Amino acid sequence: MVLRHRDFRLLLAGRFCAGLALQMQAVAVGWYLYDHTGDPLSLAYAGLAVFLPIALFTLPGGDAADRFDRRRILAAAHLVQAACAGLFIALSVSAAANWLFYAVLALSGMARAFSAPAVHSFTPFLVPREEFASAVGWSSSTNQTATVLGPALGGVIYLLGSAAVFGACLVFSLGVSCAALAISRRVVGEKSNTGAWSRLALGLSYLRRQQVVLGAITLDLFAVLLGGVSAMLPIYAKDVLAVGPDGLGLMRSAIAVGALGMALVLANLPAQRHPHAGRAIFLGVALFGAGVLAFGLSQSFVLSLAVLLVMGAADMVSVFVRQTVVQLGTPDEMRGRVSAVHMLFIGTSNELGEFRAGLVAAWLGAGPAVLLGGVATLAVVALWSRLFPELRRIDRLAEVRPRAVL
Repeated sequence: MVLRHRDFRLLLAGRFCAGLALQMQAVAVGWYLYDHTGDPLSLAYAGLAVFLPIALFTLPGGDAADRFDRRRILAAAHLVQAACAGLFIALSVSAAANWLFYAVLALSGMARAFSAPAVHSFTPFLVPREEFASAVGWSSSTNQTATVLGPALGGVIYLLGSAAVFGACLVFSLGVSCAALAISRRVVGEKSNTGAWSRLALGLSYLRRQQVVLGAITLDLFAVLLGGVSAMLPIYAKDVLAVGPDGLGLMRSAIAVGALGMALVLANLPAQRHPHAGRAIFLGVALFGAGVLAFGLSQSFVLSLAVLLVMGAADMVSVFVRQTVVQLGTPDEMRGRVSAVHMLFIGTSNELGEFRAGLVAAWLGAGPAVLLGGVATLAVVALWSRLFPELRRIDRLAEVRPRAVL
């Protein structure tokens, strides 16, 4: 079983603590800003503040992951996250101006830009190839467990004040740094005489030629960019469903509960039980888009939670296939760079999607913003099924292989 590997268990522990901190911070910052301003644009600006540094630093972060010790990258990045949590405590206690919150969010985004490629490209070095799909399932399960507990825990702790939530984030971020440094496997890339831009260009060139990987990444990119509803949850919690910060935490957790349930199923399937994986990723994204439409029309808190559960399960199917395809379809020597492109597309699509949703909500209202996103997601599924037939025709995930590096 994949959990017998000590270093992999430590990586999972770190991802769990990081996920808790990230989700609790998202709940606290989102509720604090909207509660103090009543303006959807404050949520859009928060998403933009995280998006910009991720967009700028993720590719350099991937190059760093291919050249330096991933353990030290992860430890340093989460020490920065701990410092950000301390700054949030000071800002919330002093009722500081909103732009200071955005500045700290930008610093947090920069730390995520370096940690994401390192953590996502680390797993293939810690487990055998034949156990990698199971490792993806366990990693997703761990992350989703944190995503389930984090928002709900953050919403409850917020009743004691925003500073209490940020204090918990600080502790969890320090835990990630400790777990990273405890990993015994040291993975450092070969020294290269080529410049940073040449190394990044080689990674991008490989991705362009590997259509299966490119299709999987961009499908999720546009689905999340156009159909994500996370930024709208504070508005729905306060103005549509009237459930308060604890209800907001439950809504964010509902997506993760659905994803966790599906991730546990996928993690325990043997490799030979992953047929028709290409069709599954398209079906998962299509069901997610349909769920966005249903959520946008719902006026019931219970129905909204049920829809979010289904959306989370559908999204996990596409996440599982995508993450496995990206790592198994990439050579060892450029996993950091390709993972960086992967995380740049997926990570920034979350934040840029929040900005898009907040902006449209400010213009048209939250309901129309969500409904337009659902329609756009379904359109992307139809278009990508024609643009990337190789992805659609994938059968078993274990059959995915890297292409030769030119």
